[in-house]
Amino acid sequence: MRLQSGDLPKSVKIVEVGPRDGLQNEKTMVATDIKVELINRLAACGLPVIEATAFVSPKWVPQMADATDVMARITRKPGVTYPVLAPNIHGLESAIAAGATEIAVFGAASESFSQKNINCSITESLDRFRPVITAAHTRNIAVRGYVSCVLGCPYEGEIAPAKVADIAKALFDMGCYEISLGDTIGTGTPGTAQAMIDAVTRHVPVRHLAAHFHDTYGQALANLLAALQMGVAIIDSSVAGLGGCPYAKGASGNVATEDVIYMLNGLGIETGVDLSGLVETGIWISTQLGRHPGSKAGLALLAQS
Repeated sequence: MRLQSGDLPKSVKIVEVGPRDGLQNEKTMVATDIKVELINRLAACGLPVIEATAFVSPKWVPQMADATDVMARITRKPGVTYPVLAPNIHGLESAIAAGATEIAVFGAASESFSQKNINCSITESLDRFRPVITAAHTRNIAVRGYVSCVLGCPYEGEIAPAKVADIAKALFDMGCYEISLGDTIGTGTPGTAQAMIDAVTRHVPVRHLAAHFHDTYGQALANLLAALQMGVAIIDSSVAGLGGCPYAKGASGNVATEDVIYMLNGLGIETGVDLSGLVETGIWISTQLGRHPGSKAGLALLAQS
């Protein structure tokens, strides 16, 4: 049920996904030194969760081939969590050896997307995740679950909220402590976002849900506000809007963390994140990558300084 505006969460946990989700599709290889410095700068800004890297096949994701080196070289700040993507047992073992204390598995609410992205059906993907999650728990490793294409698929179009709810419930029942709901192609609107969250919360308590919205159609902040109104208090975002949308040529992808923090500050919602430091970090990493910063708030605040 939608909350009244006065019932918005008093605080929100930001999960920074720039170092992994943001960088993984960069066509030019990013030096390990830059990745490490980015993570350390983000931690210094007060971000409580920073998705650091992915333990996946370098054949499929060459940008993440230095995952072990990244984990070895970052300065781990007390109180900050550095989860990594680890979709299989081999990835889990590599992540544990590198000192990871939290992993993530990545599923989809679209059969077509699942087949094209990870080469198996939704049911098969869940069967693959089950032993990974079980093994992680025996090693005291927390597991986060991602569900992609929750508001639309590049191959199937609209996705039924009930389908998203089924996948989210399956991951939650397996032991994922948090379920990130991803609008992979950014086609969602506040109405469809709330309908989806309403369906999911019938099976998964809202305190275990995160909103991971892309800004392809310029709807991300509106959709995040709609999610906040539904009681969601965890937001995934990417510094400087790192990470394009591979299914819409030239389109933006992840919502910029700077823009999210600026909105939350305006709503009086606590995050513990230093916006000015974050803006500086966004400008720095954009310069390193030779790209235009993807944060409107960041550029506006920079112009005023």
